[in-house]
Amino acid sequence: MRSFDIPDFYRSPIISRVKARRKALDPRKQDFAPTVLDFGTVRIQLARHFGFCFGVENAIEISYKAIAENEGKRIFLLSQMIHNPEVNADLQSRGVRFLQDTMGKPLVPLEDLQPEDVVIVPAFGATVELEQTLVAKGIDVQKYNTTCPFVEKVWKRSAQLGGKEYTVVIHGKPTHEETRATFSHAAETGHALVVKNAEEAEFLASWMEGDREDVEGFWKRFEGRATPGLDPQKHLHRVGVVNQTTMLASDTQAIADRVKQAVDADAQGEFANTRDTLCYATNDNQSATQGALNAGGADVALVVGGYNSSNTTHLVELCETSLPTFFVRNELEWKEDGVHHFDIHSKEIRVTAQPLPSQVSVPGEPPTVLVTSGASCPDASVERVVRLVLDHYGGRDVDSVLTEFEQSHT
Repeated sequence: MRSFDIPDFYRSPIISRVKARRKALDPRKQDFAPTVLDFGTVRIQLARHFGFCFGVENAIEISYKAIAENEGKRIFLLSQMIHNPEVNADLQSRGVRFLQDTMGKPLVPLEDLQPEDVVIVPAFGATVELEQTLVAKGIDVQKYNTTCPFVEKVWKRSAQLGGKEYTVVIHGKPTHEETRATFSHAAETGHALVVKNAEEAEFLASWMEGDREDVEGFWKRFEGRATPGLDPQKHLHRVGVVNQTTMLASDTQAIADRVKQAVDADAQGEFANTRDTLCYATNDNQSATQGALNAGGADVALVVGGYNSSNTTHLVELCETSLPTFFVRNELEWKEDGVHHFDIHSKEIRVTAQPLPSQVSVPGEPPTVLVTSGASCPDASVERVVRLVLDHYGGRDVDSVLTEFEQSHT
């Protein structure tokens, strides 16, 4: 896989050494066991995979290239580049402005744009309608298009399904930029419907298995989340399921299985296999987090990333099933009154005076802290959080521990 030219301040000397050694030992990524760094007073358990994925590094490289190549020009991003506050803030500090917020609300009127302006398409992609509007204004939306290749793969599969008269069921968050873009592209060739979770999938499947007469009940649940002209009595016989690439892969598969069950019970039914659209990076990060949880031994989990990051939120969900879990944006969440962390259920910031454990699950052993991050989080942010943990406990020199790790895995 190619390497990308991203700013050094996003990289981490600690994390880079760990990842390089794990890659050398396991180039085919078959081992999802965590890395354990023993500092004597504390053990840091790092998930096998975390941090910037292919699509994010590609987007960052193109964005900084756009800045370097267009000095003196106005540069805009359609919305946040990725869901990470550090990356977005740095781009803004270099003069980049956002055209929309994450919900699609205009921040800069599109009518103010000029053909000479530079517009960067973020990793989530853009709706067909927005791209057409920009092109009509004479703006080149392809020169700095950072849409993730795996998102585009979902779009292409959706277009193929629509062209064969399948309705595309999209598992995603209805207001998420990527889901809105995928819906828009799917609608070009056929019908689409957004389902946000297993509960809605069960409603859909049960409705399909019933007499399909309660059309009013169907639209009460899915109003505003289906393509114009979709007739649920007519267009839900041939179905395929794709996803917002940052959703839990296991949830998407469960939703696809349930919808397939409903389609298989339909005499007119045909279900399209879409397993090939699942994002490898999302799968790897989720599998690595689950691998760390399966390995056991951790007393607490720290998940690092943007609070509006979908893929990071799902890592928090996984960790919460087994451990006290604290979702932190970065090291700046350690404040005088304690650690500020995000509650994904209440959508509020909580404050815990000291989340790092003094009591351990294994008597006589040092506490173990599991650390992971989302695909949009710089490794440098993870390192700074790790160093705060080490500052709290003290212990052995970082370089000596890393050298011991590298030499012990030969």
